[in-house]
Amino acid sequence: MHGKSVIVTGAAGGLGKATALTLAKAGASIGVLDINREGADVVVNEIEKIGGKAYPVIGDITARASAFELFDRAVQKLGRVDGLINNAGIYPRRPIMEITDDEWNASLGVNVRGLYNMTVAAIAHMTPNGGGRIVNIASIDAFKPHPKNSHYAATKAAVVSLTKTFGLEVAPRQILVNAVAPGPIATETARKMGFLPAIEAETPIGHAAEPEDIAELILFLVSDRNRYMVGETVVIAGGYYIP
Repeated sequence: MHGKSVIVTGAAGGLGKATALTLAKAGASIGVLDINREGADVVVNEIEKIGGKAYPVIGDITARASAFELFDRAVQKLGRVDGLINNAGIYPRRPIMEITDDEWNASLGVNVRGLYNMTVAAIAHMTPNGGGRIVNIASIDAFKPHPKNSHYAATKAAVVSLTKTFGLEVAPRQILVNAVAPGPIATETARKMGFLPAIEAETPIGHAAEPEDIAELILFLVSDRNRYMVGETVVIAGGYYIP
């Protein structure tokens, strides 16, 4: 990844932070995009401490105009963008009969429209530059139902579908779009929510993934080592869900 520049959305914590650090260790310059300025600054500082290059890009991706402006701001700092990791997302929990319009709109805004907006901006930038790599973060919830997260699962099913469509349309431009569908990840947020022990008990490998485990797969997909995967969603779940 030396000489490459990558934007990671939702990079202020959890999987996004682990991905940003993993890519930086591999030599990439990172646009740390998040709505959380304090968290983004922490990640930038951590990358700089290991000798990497990173820049905070702060703002909201749910509206097209602001997402495009954020992408352009990242390009100004990075020079060019070779890869995009669409990691930003929210994980609401609510019984199916109680989901409000505001909760639906929030889920769709971040998990689907935000991803769409950033991907369109990336394609417009990458096309005249000869190509690039885009990795979307889906979830096994797109395939395996769980109680209290139907709106989240629906947005991740949309991510899988968008990955196929984008992949099909832009592969001729040498832009390879793929997705990762993680199972349980031992992020700080997941630990606080308290559902990990029950899921880990059902996971053949015996434990949840560390964020870095998922980040290693993302590193492959966003790198030039990925030469032939198009529109794929790779499940990485320790056997908790096997397609």
